[in-house]
This record gives sequence, structure tokens and C-alpha cells, in this order.
Amino acid sequence: MSRLHEEEFHNRAALYPFLERMFGWALQYRQSFWRFTIAVAIVALVDAAFPFVWKALIDDVLVKHVPAIHQSLEQGVDINAGLSEAFPYVAAFLLLAFLQVAAIYFFIRFAGYLETSIMHDMRQEMFEKLQRLTFSFYDRSAVGWLLSRVTSDAERVTQVVSWGLVEGIWGLTMIVVTLSVMLILNWQLALIVIVSIPVLMLISVKLRMLILRYSRQTRKLNSEITARYNEHINGVEVNKSTAQERRASADFRQLSGSMRHSSYRAQYYTALYLPLVIVIGSIVAALVIYVGGQMGIAMPAAIEIGVLALFFTYATRIFEPIYDITHFYALAQGSISAGERIFSLLDTEVEIEDKADAGSFGKIEGKVEFRNVSFYYEKDKPVLRNVSLQVEPGESIALVGATGGGKTTIVNLLCRFYDVKEGAVLIDGQDIRDNTMGSLRQQMGVVLQTPHLFSGTMRENLRYGRDDAGDEQIKAALRLVGAEEFIERLDEEVGENGDNLSLGERQLISFARAVLIDPRIFIMDEATSSVDVVTELRIQRSIEEMIAGRTSFIIAHRLSTIRNCDRILYVQNGRITEEGSHTELMERRGDYYRLYTSQLRGAGAKV
Repeated sequence: MSRLHEEEFHNRAALYPFLERMFGWALQYRQSFWRFTIAVAIVALVDAAFPFVWKALIDDVLVKHVPAIHQSLEQGVDINAGLSEAFPYVAAFLLLAFLQVAAIYFFIRFAGYLETSIMHDMRQEMFEKLQRLTFSFYDRSAVGWLLSRVTSDAERVTQVVSWGLVEGIWGLTMIVVTLSVMLILNWQLALIVIVSIPVLMLISVKLRMLILRYSRQTRKLNSEITARYNEHINGVEVNKSTAQERRASADFRQLSGSMRHSSYRAQYYTALYLPLVIVIGSIVAALVIYVGGQMGIAMPAAIEIGVLALFFTYATRIFEPIYDITHFYALAQGSISAGERIFSLLDTEVEIEDKADAGSFGKIEGKVEFRNVSFYYEKDKPVLRNVSLQVEPGESIALVGATGGGKTTIVNLLCRFYDVKEGAVLIDGQDIRDNTMGSLRQQMGVVLQTPHLFSGTMRENLRYGRDDAGDEQIKAALRLVGAEEFIERLDEEVGENGDNLSLGERQLISFARAVLIDPRIFIMDEATSSVDVVTELRIQRSIEEMIAGRTSFIIAHRLSTIRNCDRILYVQNGRITEEGSHTELMERRGDYYRLYTSQLRGAGAKV
């Protein structure tokens, strides 16, 4: 899959498995989930009960005393009509109100608890999965997409089983209760309301799907904008140095304009939706008044006044639960894509894992063997072809050659960032796949071309691979790499990604961090190619001491830095084509000789 490809999910049949999985997370908090559900149902029942209290008051109190009041008015007598009988209904109304207030408090409390708990679990699970996934996953995944899964996607899907579910439960309970009451009281008027429900549902679903369509486009474009932001912020130096600011702005303007169009269409249909539903609800209420009014004035009356008032209230409010149910449906449909992105991350197969019966490396001596190793990132593009290599403990190996020849792949396989496709990599005679990755990597020191530091102090970054290191050990590591000036700056904040430090300072810290763990195998992948000449010379003076007694693999662009290595391997087209010391390879006058002399000529030196 492309690094900038985003899957789209339009199959409505995917709703059930999506909800099933989301409720699986919610039911990890089973007690809170059912309390939440009961609280929302109580709110709906109370909402449905309020008109029933009004109906009872009208029929049992107000209508009952109308003749007496009429008679007293005709006779000019001021009498007490006994309206104190309304007090029980007032008390019932207040009791229902207090019950609803308590239920609202509990459902908000439990909804918030479910939302935050599920989001916590989901993000934690995603982060832990990201730590386990191999380099091949990151090769095809853009940072912007991964960030959106952990942030906005997680927020969106957790709303479905918290605040979204409030609407679903309330709406469904209201419809079931109100229709049941209406059918019991008067089936003819109930039929008018029931016939309107499919029409309301159809309009609601159609408009919701249009809103969802443009909302999906908006979210997709928002993800692209996030990725583009990240790309151009990190590449701002390239944009400025190549005078491409206008091009970047035009590209972003196009994306932003598309997002504005989609957002507007979503808002347009959102604005259209509620007025249409209200109009239909009003027509239904008018029909209830007309038909119910005819029943009420018939002789004898076919319906009580209180029942007519109850029907009118239910008819004018029936669109509210439908609105909420369809909103829950649309919210769930709109969250499927976000959910599938999260699920696809969580379900991604970890390509490199420890075997169930994996052993553990003891103290590594440092003997390394590549036995007939072949490897590819893509099947039709082999990177290493039947490579065999033996390295003795404490031996220093330099890997040189043209870009793309397979140098970095060799050290990646040694670190088991990838697994070989054919053959085996052995350390001290043991296939590295037979032992845990932790026991291997804890004894490796790796310094990359571009150093990465985490937010925090220098001390925290230096101890990142060895938490138990004391200050004296830290100072010794700094002295070893020629970075003594940092000894007095251990509590200094390095900033995000070490931005408070120069590139050379960050690289020195990464060297000291690798040395501090006292690795048995030391790997430097173009570790000095990005630093200035002065810093490189400081590091070069310390390299021999750093690799002393350790098996070392050094990938170097500047060949002058690896002249003293025990062996130099020239890697070309996935094979080791030349092997020997610097002197031996120069005498052969092969590829290494030509590469070395061309660098010297480029530097203005004499061969």
C-alpha cells in the first residue's frame, strides 16, 4: 500500500462488525456500560411519561371540574372548584423531573468514563502495536496517517459507544414507548403517526448519507492536509533553498479549497435536514389535531381531551427520536472508515516476532556469520544475493560501495530489523531467529546518519538505552567520544528532536549513548556523513577506542574514515565483490581503488 493511500469503506454491511468490535471494547467496562444504558433508558422513559401526566391532569381534574366552574359562572357564585386535586400531578411531575436529573447525571458520568477509558485502551494498544511493528510497516506508512489514527480517528470511534449511543438508546426507547402508549389509547390516531415514521426515516437516512459522503471527503482531505503540513514543515529548508514556497502554497491551497467545498456541502445538507423533518412532523401533528378534533366533538365523544393532548405532544416530538437514531446511524457509518483504519493497524501482522520457544543470548562474543543470505523488500527487486561472510570477534568491518548496493541492508539484517528471505545470520554460531530480539539488541550499539534525540535532558537521552547508568559512567562515555564539554551540561534540555543542539552535538550524544550500553557489536551507518569536518575529526580520533574489543560494522561515505578497519567489503548490486584491507584493495586497483582515488581527486589531493 502506498504511503499516502487511505482506504475508503462504503459497504454498509461493515457497520455490524464495526459496532461489534467497538462494543467489545465497551464491555471491558461491563458494569459502567450497563449502568450507562439503564440511565439513558430512564431519561427516555421519563420524557415519554411527562405528556402522560399532562393527559391524566386534563382528564381527571380539569375536564371533571369544567361543568361546576361553568355553572358557578352562570349563577355568579364564587366557588372553590377543588383544583387542589392537581397537587398529586404536580408532585408526580416534580418526582419525574428529579428522577430525570439524576439519570442525566449518571449517564453523562458513565458516558464520559466509557469514552475516556476506551480511548485510553485504544491508544495504548495502538502505541504498543507501533512499537512491535517492523521497519517494513513504516516503509509504507506516512507519519501523518499514523498520527491521525492515534488522535482524531480514536476520538471519532469512541464517540460512537459513548455520546452516540446516548442518541441511539434514547431514540429507540422513546419510539417503542410512545407508539405502545398511542396504540393502547387510540389505534386510529396512532396509525397516522406510525405511517409518518417510514417517511421520516427515509428522508433522514438519505440526507444523513449525503452528509456522511461529504463528511468523509472532508476527513480524507483533512488527513491529506495533516500529512502535507508535516511534510512541508519538515521540508521547509528544501522549499526555501529551492525557492518553492509558492509551489508549496499553491498545492496546499488546492487541497484546502477541496476541503472547504466538501465541508460546505456537508453543512448545506445538515441545514436542510432539520427543517424538512420539522415540516413533516408538523403535518403529522396537524392531521392528529384534525382527526382527533373530529373524534372529540362527536356525540358521544370518541376520544378524551387529555388523550388528544397526549397524541398532539407525541406527534410533534416523534421526529426527535428519529433524528437521534438516524444521527447515531450516520455517526456509526461515518466512523467506519476511522474504525477500519484503527483496526487495520491493530490487525497488521507483526512480520518479525520472537519464537514461542526462543532462547536468550548470553554475553555475546561477537562472531558474526552471514550464510548464503538473500533478501528483498519487493519480490522482483532483490537487494542481497547469496551473501556469505564471516567476521571474527573484535574484528572491524567497513562496508563501502554505491548507494543502493545493499550496505545498510546487511546491518539491518544483523540487527534483525528485517528477517532474511533465504539463508541465515548467525552470532556466536546461533541463528539470531532462535533467540529473543531483546537479548540481541541490548548488546548492540547503533549510530545512524541522522541522530534522533527525545525531549528531555542530555542525561535522560544518554541513559535512554541504559537506565541504571550513573553519572560517572555517563562522563566516561562522553570522554570516550571526545564530548567532554557536555559533562557540565547534563541537565540541559535538548528540545524536541534535539532542536536546541547542533547536528554535530546531537551526533556526539548519539555516539555516547551507544557506547554507554557497552555493546558487544558496534554499528555505524554513515554516522559522520552529516556532521561538519571538525566534529568528524573529533569522532574519528575516538572511533578506534570505541570499537576496540568489539565487533564493528562501519558504513562510511568518506572512505578516509575507514582506512584502518581490519577488512573492507565493497558491496555492489547485492553482492560482496571485493574484500580485504585498505592496502590490499588499493593494490588490486579494482572498484574500491577507483572509488577511493576519485574521492581524493575530488578533495584536491594527490594519489
